[in-house]
Amino acid sequence: MTSLIPVQVLRILLGETAMHEGRPLYECLVDEARKRGMAGATVTRGFMGFGANSLLHTAKILRLSEDLPVVVEIVDTPARIADFLPVAEALTHEGTIVLEEARAIFHLPMRIRDVMQADVATVTPDTPLPDVVELLLHRQVKAVPVLDGKRVAGIVTGGDLIKRAGMPLRLDIQDQLPDSLKKEHIRCLDYQGLTAKEVMSSPVMTLNIKTRVADALALMAKRELKRLPVLDDSGNLMGIVSRVDVLRAIGKAAGVNEHLSSLPPGIKKTARDVMYTDAPTARPETPLREVLEKLLATPLRRVVIVDDHGRIQGIVLDRDMVVMVARHNKPGILQTVLAVLSGKNADQEELAGVAAEVMKTEVFTLRPDTPLAEVVRLLVEKKVRRLVVADEGGHLLGMVDRDAVLRGLAGY
Repeated sequence: MTSLIPVQVLRILLGETAMHEGRPLYECLVDEARKRGMAGATVTRGFMGFGANSLLHTAKILRLSEDLPVVVEIVDTPARIADFLPVAEALTHEGTIVLEEARAIFHLPMRIRDVMQADVATVTPDTPLPDVVELLLHRQVKAVPVLDGKRVAGIVTGGDLIKRAGMPLRLDIQDQLPDSLKKEHIRCLDYQGLTAKEVMSSPVMTLNIKTRVADALALMAKRELKRLPVLDDSGNLMGIVSRVDVLRAIGKAAGVNEHLSSLPPGIKKTARDVMYTDAPTARPETPLREVLEKLLATPLRRVVIVDDHGRIQGIVLDRDMVVMVARHNKPGILQTVLAVLSGKNADQEELAGVAAEVMKTEVFTLRPDTPLAEVVRLLVEKKVRRLVVADEGGHLLGMVDRDAVLRGLAGY
């Protein structure tokens, strides 16, 4: 049996002649609901009724010109109704707004409006680049849309900062630096006098608020996109959606029912179908300099530490290496690590130590036959980008990451 879910009914009672900016009010309400991707709206014209003024209105043959009662009814999830209620209140200067709790069966596909982040940090084309970076770090986000008036002119991502602004490190590593080093790196950008307009990606690909989640996933997988601005039908920015948002929605839906028609075609695949089998490895005694070189040589940005028999002992991430070195208050070694990660030459003698000193011994693993729905759940629950695939004996088989999972789900 299909599950009933909690919903709310927003019912607006008004007169047929109620207007807003020269248009019938009921038309404005329905139009605003449509632009914001509400599940649906219905307008009903009554044949008899009265409102607060106690005047009786009827559709009897001799009084067809009277101000007949009209009901606008919108049904959606409580969160979506809560977002739309202030809009309805601002438009409705005469009439009555009723809110009711209910339960419903939605035969609707998952839409981007249900998974996007509505609280979006934005900048203008003329925003100085250091301000953009500080906003990204402060909000702990990886991208900000660039608004020229109400139009999305572009987007500034961490990749744009590396490619066009000379930022030496990824944002997630930058955020782990001691305050003095963090400010120093941002000041380097200030010297260039750049603005958001000069580093942003433009034109930017966007999604309509009513786009199906499965279609957004396919687009992200095909174009290798990590996040996209979301617009309403008028082109106004309504939110932003990331790969994690999409994966979270798919994982949640699959947890309820793996046979939902809105789920992507690859949901029945397993970790074996999407894993990388050439994950970089090192021994616990491998010199730290060699581990760093392996990190730089792989897009996975991880090195799995194994023993002589291939059993997993730990894992080294570039980000975690920076955190560990900084935590032990070794400025010389930290500068060397940062220089290597930034692609600069560094004094090899300064970088003493071995992999065992910086590796994490807690490694999130899964079996090769793990269904992709479970892989998605683990990626979201553990808040990681990649998971290690191992056999029952703990031997390394490969690694899965968000990109590979997205492509697998989309059927690529």
